[in-house]
Parts: sequence; C-alpha cells; structure tokens
Amino acid sequence: MIRKKQMLFYMFILILITIITILYGLNTGSLQISPFRVLLTFLGQGTQTEQLVLFDYRLPRIIITILAGIGLGIAGAIFQGVARNPLADPGILGIHAGAGAGLMVYLMFFSTMNAVPALSIPLFTFIGGVIAAITIILFTFERGKGILPTKLILVGIAVAAGFNALTLYLSLQLDEKTYSFAASWLLGNVWGRDWIHVLALFPWICLLAPLAYFKSRTLNAFALGDEMAISIGTKLKTERIKLLILAVALSSASVAMVGGIGFIGLIAPHIARKLVGPMHEHLIPISAFVGIVILVLSDTVARSLFEPNAIPAGVIVSAIGAPYFLYILFNSKK
Repeated sequence: MIRKKQMLFYMFILILITIITILYGLNTGSLQISPFRVLLTFLGQGTQTEQLVLFDYRLPRIIITILAGIGLGIAGAIFQGVARNPLADPGILGIHAGAGAGLMVYLMFFSTMNAVPALSIPLFTFIGGVIAAITIILFTFERGKGILPTKLILVGIAVAAGFNALTLYLSLQLDEKTYSFAASWLLGNVWGRDWIHVLALFPWICLLAPLAYFKSRTLNAFALGDEMAISIGTKLKTERIKLLILAVALSSASVAMVGGIGFIGLIAPHIARKLVGPMHEHLIPISAFVGIVILVLSDTVARSLFEPNAIPAGVIVSAIGAPYFLYILFNSKK
C-alpha cells in the first residue's frame, strides 16, 4: 500500500512536470503562443495562424514524444527485468539498430514518410527489431538452459554494429533528399511529425503498454532467478520470449516515429526503481512517465535553447544518457 501511494505521488509529480514542459514548449518557436492564447486556441478562439502552428505542427510533435517516451521507458523496464541486467536497453541490445534498418527498407519501397504509407512504418521497424532480436536469441540460446541473460548485452552490441552497417549501406541507395531526411529522422529529430504519425504510433502504445503492465507478476518472478521462477509455476522459456517480443514491439514502434533515441530505456527504469522500488506493478507505470518527461523535456530544450538552429532531441538524450550509463557501469563494479 505504501509503495502504491508512492507510485501515485511520483506519477502526479511527473505529470505536473510534463504539463509545465508542454505549456513551455507550446510557447516556444518562431511564433510564441502564451498559455492563455493556447487555451483560447483550444477553445476555438485563436487566430488562424495560431491554430495552424498549434494543431498542425506543435501538438502532433508533443503527442509523438509522449507516446514514444511511454514505449521506450516500458521497453527498457522489460528488457532489464528479463535480462536481470541494469545495463539492458533496447538501444544497447541492438533492437534500435534493427528497427533503423527496417525503416531504411521501408524507404526502399516508399520514398515518403508522410501520407497513408507512413501508417506502415512501425510494421517495418518492428520486423527489423524482431530480426535483430531473433539474431540475439540464436547467439544467446543454449539447449537445456534457454536464453542466457548474461550474454544478451555482448551479443546485442555485436548485432547493433552489424545492423548499423546494413542501415548505412541501404541509406546510400537513397536519393540525396530522402537520405538527408532519413538520417535526421534516425538521429532523433522529431521535426516534421504529423497527425498521420500519431495515428501510426497510437494503437501500438495503447495496446502494448497495458499488456506490459499485466505481465508485472511474471517480471517479478524473473527477478527471483530462474530456479525460483520455475518452482512457482512460471513457464520460463515461453514467458521470456513473449516479454522480449513485447519489448521489441514497443521500442521498434517508438523508433519508427522518433528515431534511434538511445538511453531512455536505460535511464527511465533506473530512476523509477529508485523512486518506487523493484516491483514491476509500480516500476512499469513510473518508467513510462519518466520516459515521457525525458523525451518531452529533451525535445523542448533542443527546440528552445538552440533556436533558430534546433538540434535533434536524440542529441540531448545522449548527452544525458552517456554519462549516466558510465555512472551505472561504475557503480555496478563496486
């Protein structure tokens, strides 16, 4: 009960931070819109320019970062739970690299990331992520023991390198304009997202995030160790594969819309664990909200502090995530 109250308290704080960040983000850019004018625009009282900027440019971008923050935060919590490794992250494991290669394959068929074909982008990135995950599983699986969590990180790094090479090769087959936009997309530049992209990502997050929460007890069983998990009736191999597919789907769909932004899946569960403890029924929701705060705040900072030459949100996340990764790595050796 105490942990649940803590979860609700921190959830309220994180929601408050997100709302403040969003209001600030809506007020930044070439056209500043005050919170009062934002409210009037939502009520249909804004000018035509304010409605255009708010509804066609800024709002879709913010919703995309919220949805992707949820997906990346939860995916990181699942990967760390399955691997029982605090350094597990979709980016480090190579899932983002596989999803990025899937995006390039999409561009081989469709030269645009807008309009109706954009609805299929998460499917291509999911297939790429699944292929990366299958490759990792093949190299970490041992007969009689199943998937060895201790090998996931090392194999993931090698797989990521291979898929990054494939992505580079495929990108060189694109025309200059498409390549430039795709490269910016993969770096985590959320500029140019439209309602079609919101529609493409929304069902993935809305369906898979609750499913991840319902798997909290299974993840808690994994934390006890393989032998204990089996003794309490957990189907270890089957559940591990199900959870990996779930995490791959969440991270790949998110990568489809915000690019290969790394470290959110690493940082969010760590912060959540310090706030509400290791039980996944508390950890997963807080990881989702921490992911939202990190991504929304990073995108807002990238747009507002570096005007008029905004930088990709992925650069801000990496600037925070890389030192944090080293901090975790250093502490894990103690």
